[in-house]
Amino acid sequence: MKNKVSIVLFIVLFGSCAQKPKQKASEKVENYKIVLGKVSKSSVFEEAGKSVWGGTLTKGEDGLYHMFYSRWPKEIGWEWVNYSEIAHATATSPFGPFSFQDVALGDRGKEYWDGATTHNPTILKIKGKYYLYYMGNTGNKEIVSTPGNPKLNWEHRNNQRIGVAVADSPNGPWKRFDTPVLDITHGDDKAYDALMTSNPSVCEMPDGKILMVYKAVGKAFKLPAGGPVVHMVAIADSPTGPFKKYPDPIFVFEGETFPAEDPYIWYQDGKYRAIVKRMKHEGNKRLFSLVHYESEDGIKWDKAKYFEVSDRTVTWEDGTRTKFNHLERPQVFMENGAPVALLCAADTIDVNNVRHSFNIQIPLQITKEK
Repeated sequence: MKNKVSIVLFIVLFGSCAQKPKQKASEKVENYKIVLGKVSKSSVFEEAGKSVWGGTLTKGEDGLYHMFYSRWPKEIGWEWVNYSEIAHATATSPFGPFSFQDVALGDRGKEYWDGATTHNPTILKIKGKYYLYYMGNTGNKEIVSTPGNPKLNWEHRNNQRIGVAVADSPNGPWKRFDTPVLDITHGDDKAYDALMTSNPSVCEMPDGKILMVYKAVGKAFKLPAGGPVVHMVAIADSPTGPFKKYPDPIFVFEGETFPAEDPYIWYQDGKYRAIVKRMKHEGNKRLFSLVHYESEDGIKWDKAKYFEVSDRTVTWEDGTRTKFNHLERPQVFMENGAPVALLCAADTIDVNNVRHSFNIQIPLQITKEK
């Protein structure tokens, strides 16, 4: 009897010999290497008379692929901060060709916090509902740019806040709210987001919470520009908030006050992952590229083993290559649990110094290693 009790206690305390020890989560995780595939000429979306920027993609119950993107009249110059609206296009493939359908979030009057401008959307589908996150602002609508000399309307720029609109279908109608889903930190001029919040990226966490990474500007530097420009983390129990902010900036580089922009985050294979626009400073020049970060908890982020993703060069199906002035606003489209396409904003500048911008859908090839 004594021997039987000893055996039972051993099994309870230490487990059966046939039971394999649990593997640590970090041991299961594979290193991702992100490679951009060859692009079809039909995977470029542009609109006559419009500057098109960014693009976020979801698949609807109708079997169509729905893209939401920023646009504004090309004739007024690079006036995105005070004239952008979020439009909606569809295609039968994530690689296009896309056709304009309607304006999802347009101008609704400067009396609203997001009444004058909506920009940089990110779409998230959860439990049959669609959540369209975006930057919104309001202001005087004054045009300050000239051709070849883009400038910011600082009133609009500093009124940037993060919003979310909700719909039962990507075709709308979209319910907008009277207040931002993520406002600035009020009453603390030392907060990293004391001046503005914008450019949200969101994903659903394994426990059902919502992780947001967002761009923040503080008041430590001289106004109206303010600064530094950093990225912060916030988490909510619901897609419509409220979001709890975390205190430490991410994607930072020592000595740099604006090191990164436009992150896109997602969760796969036990880790949170991000493709980020890197802005490396060399003297008076800023060198743009796309880079890769990863995180165990969504709060602390580190460079991935394969950090560099793209130097802004795209290879077309015919083998020719183009290095764009800008290749940014990365948005990963996932289908059946796997990344399929990388949507980016891109542009060219013609001989008259006119900037032509569009969205490009790039095949995404991801290899993994233990």
